[in-house]
Amino acid sequence: MAENENTQVIETTEAAAPAADASSAPRNDRGPRGRGGRGGDRGGRRPSSRPPRPKSEFDQRMINIRRVARVVAGGRRFSFSVAIIIGNKKGKVGVGLGKAGDTTLAIDKAVRDAKKNMITVSLTKDNSIAHEVSAKYNAARVTMMPAHGRGLVAGSSVRPVLELAGVTNIVAKIHSGSKNGLNNARAAVEALKNLKA
Repeated sequence: MAENENTQVIETTEAAAPAADASSAPRNDRGPRGRGGRGGDRGGRRPSSRPPRPKSEFDQRMINIRRVARVVAGGRRFSFSVAIIIGNKKGKVGVGLGKAGDTTLAIDKAVRDAKKNMITVSLTKDNSIAHEVSAKYNAARVTMMPAHGRGLVAGSSVRPVLELAGVTNIVAKIHSGSKNGLNNARAAVEALKNLKA
């Protein structure tokens, strides 16, 4: 019985020895787990080769950004629609709309469109308007009145139009029930166009 026990012990140790050798050997050429493979050690982002953009003379304010869909034979194509107001706060202001597959491209298009449609506002000495004006664009109706010492009193997207045009001491009122920011902004621009120098 003792011999059988000894032989059994020897057999188990011999069987355990090759297993230990297998665990000490590397599993594959890539080394320990976690290194190599996808991702690797790339470091940080590569520095951009493009020179920095010069700062624009115009400030810009985004009215709204929407994801719009166009139905085609294979399904839907999505793009982004961006409405932007730009101005230099010294009497120049414009509203633009841009649409593209990427938001940055859409913003660039909107800025170019706003520069094309830019107007020059004739302001008084205290940065107000000379007389009361009103305008209508689609369903949006806006009235503006000079109000000396009141500051800028306006709401919705009419306020950023007047801010970027550099107009103060004015009261603007939206008479329509339209919640469309782009139409309200364009109505404000139309009203400013009606100013007589």
